[in-house]
Amino acid sequence: MAKGMTYKESGVDIDEANKLVGSIKDIVKPTYTKGVKSSIGGFSAIFEMPVIPGQTSVRVHSSTDGVGTKLKIAFDMGKHDTVGIDLVAMCVNDILVKGVQPLFFLDYLATGKLDRGTVESVISGIADGCLQAGCALIGGETAEMPSFYPDGEYDLSGFTVGAETVDSIGDSTAQVGDCLIGLASSGLHSNGYSLVRKICFEKLGLSVRDHIDELGRTLGEELLEPTTIYVKQIMGLLEEATINGIANITGGGFIDNIPRMLSGNAKARIVKGYWDVLPIFRFLQKNGPVDEMEMYRTFNCGIGMVLAVPQKDLSRVTEYLAQKEYEFFYLGEVVKRCGNEAQVEFVEE
Repeated sequence: MAKGMTYKESGVDIDEANKLVGSIKDIVKPTYTKGVKSSIGGFSAIFEMPVIPGQTSVRVHSSTDGVGTKLKIAFDMGKHDTVGIDLVAMCVNDILVKGVQPLFFLDYLATGKLDRGTVESVISGIADGCLQAGCALIGGETAEMPSFYPDGEYDLSGFTVGAETVDSIGDSTAQVGDCLIGLASSGLHSNGYSLVRKICFEKLGLSVRDHIDELGRTLGEELLEPTTIYVKQIMGLLEEATINGIANITGGGFIDNIPRMLSGNAKARIVKGYWDVLPIFRFLQKNGPVDEMEMYRTFNCGIGMVLAVPQKDLSRVTEYLAQKEYEFFYLGEVVKRCGNEAQVEFVEE
């Protein structure tokens, strides 16, 4: 069997990026002050800030991110009103893993030449995302840099801050015996687009205007589907039940993100076939082709968030999600990990 196409071949090397994160840790650690409560490589950064010295403190969480090469699809489509939602989602979903409500958001947009209509469309998407996340868009920066960016193109980055609440899951981790619940994604979200573009545009020769029968719409419409913002789902759940761990299935897919919520002696056992793999993922896997494990490490495959739920709270969690009509799936369980076993195991039904 021919070797499947990989994310690395499209220009993105996850292993090398992980090594870089490891080396960066040594560079930044000397800057840490007493309030730092996290390290490089987590979903979000955590800083404990004294409000009344010696008495009360508040722990703030922050995250910064961009939209990545999904922007290329927006450029090709001439449609700019949804990538702002992606920008907000990529930031706020990362602080949600600690049960933190995002408080405010700032954006940065850089372009070669300002086009008022384009910028207004982008900002409208950011504002939409902030409304969905329940946070305020309180500032930002728009940079015009002639000759630095190609005509009609721009780059985006964002930054959000939240404060830890009494309902936060704090420093807890998924425990052996916990059930794994997956919250459905809306599609690709904002990860893996370098491989997507290599398959769709370089190999298949498609354009964003082509209608794809398997998808039921044009390729561009599918690829611009905004990232789901999970603030309402997660914050609502934390008021109803105990959640021992949350993993945002973002860059690195299942393989790199689920271990972030696990203790060293635990692994996630996920049953293939327990959730709906959206048509776009089937399309990419078939046409790459892309090996199954490469799919699990590059894409969310239909699951945007994974929750580790104690058995005693499982019915409460599923009843709440069903009542609110949030799409979810039972994925498997957290089990004991032996020796050097992988922290994420996929098994057949």
